[in-house]
Amino acid sequence: MLAGAIAMRGAGCVYNDIVDRDLDAQVARTRVRPLASGAVKLKAAWVWLLILCAVGLIVLLQLKLFAQIVALASLAPVAAYPFMKRITWWPQAWLGIVFSWGALVGGAAIEVTLSTPVLLLYAGSISWVIGYDTIYACQDREDDALIGVRSSARRLGAHVRGGVAAFYLLALVLWTGAFWSLRPQRLALLALAPAALHLFWQVVTLNPDDGVNALAKFRSNRFAGLLVALACAAVGSAS
Repeated sequence: MLAGAIAMRGAGCVYNDIVDRDLDAQVARTRVRPLASGAVKLKAAWVWLLILCAVGLIVLLQLKLFAQIVALASLAPVAAYPFMKRITWWPQAWLGIVFSWGALVGGAAIEVTLSTPVLLLYAGSISWVIGYDTIYACQDREDDALIGVRSSARRLGAHVRGGVAAFYLLALVLWTGAFWSLRPQRLALLALAPAALHLFWQVVTLNPDDGVNALAKFRSNRFAGLLVALACAAVGSAS
């Protein structure tokens, strides 16, 4: 699962950069990306994408049939993602759908079904992604407006902090529901407390108009993800 996640997340990012190379060249922050800047040739990007997909295929073949079907079902949403910013104000929601798909694959691999805890974990992850990718999109609001790229950060306008807070709160509620449905004990509530405090800190200290601040808060979600993973481990291993 770890190898598959790294390979397919990487493949998705390469594919996104291939599709968005012309848009990236028009945005100050992204014009230095390898394809947009010309540091990497398009052919090399496609070769690297195929290599990553080959790694993903090796992982796929290790899974049970049901998990393979669930994993393959992600390909269409992944392929559509780079185009969402051109047609909807909420491409972050689509990103949440595809970036959180690993929860479904993991659940399908272990249980050979998509149980309530797995679905709630997946839904909570979608909400979390919308929140942190909205923060990420704050960096490019001016350039995005000039070139016609849509985002939740632009849609929320002056209400970015409140919007992020709402999505984070929803994520925590859904994750708590996932834990409680698996293990209805106080541990299910306490396990997420560190992650909740971290997300609260993000919201309180977020300055949507400061690109440096927004990037720092976005990157801090690596730590938030670790805290949620530890919470999952604590609840899953409790007797």
